[in-house]
Amino acid sequence: MTVKKSLAAGALLALTPLSAMADDGAERLTHMLEPVKTYVADFDQEILDSGGQRLQEASGRMWLARPGHFRWEVDAPYEQVVVSNGEEVTLYDPDLQQATVQALDERVTHTPALLLSGSTDELTESYEVTRSQQGTAETFTLTPREADTLFESLKLTFYGEILGRLQMTDSTGQRTAIEFDDAQQNVEVDDSRFTLELPSGTDVIRESP
Repeated sequence: MTVKKSLAAGALLALTPLSAMADDGAERLTHMLEPVKTYVADFDQEILDSGGQRLQEASGRMWLARPGHFRWEVDAPYEQVVVSNGEEVTLYDPDLQQATVQALDERVTHTPALLLSGSTDELTESYEVTRSQQGTAETFTLTPREADTLFESLKLTFYGEILGRLQMTDSTGQRTAIEFDDAQQNVEVDDSRFTLELPSGTDVIRESP
């Protein structure tokens, strides 16, 4: 996975012992995600190699509406927009004046951000879920049941039942950590967020599933 492609994917913890709870992980994650119909947040993203060396930083804003609708805007350092309208996912790169369009199939929904916009039942069926808690922070570790995914593990951390952090590790050991800020759940999101008007002259590439 290239750094640029991976761009298109804080709270103090109380000093209490960390406890792991595998038996209720999926049930608790369902409890946290099921009521979420929309989610809007700013984000800061950091990409580290397997040795912990920082490869890239990025920031932007995201909008999510379940099921299947998503918008991810990277402002810096490389502008990029990823939009899902429930049927297709479009990645637009203004610098290259290029857009890549792909059907919203099972493979695509295995990307970390898009899988959050899907069905909670499918999420817990597709991944082994374990849970740990430290103070008010709850972390869920998702491990894919199938090998054909873009990551080997995904961690979702909630603070007070609001998603605050996402961390993905791929097969090379590269880690992508995303911190969410000013997050809002179940606010009104206009449908126009999930359509993307491409500028005239954009080179559009359609990928087969």
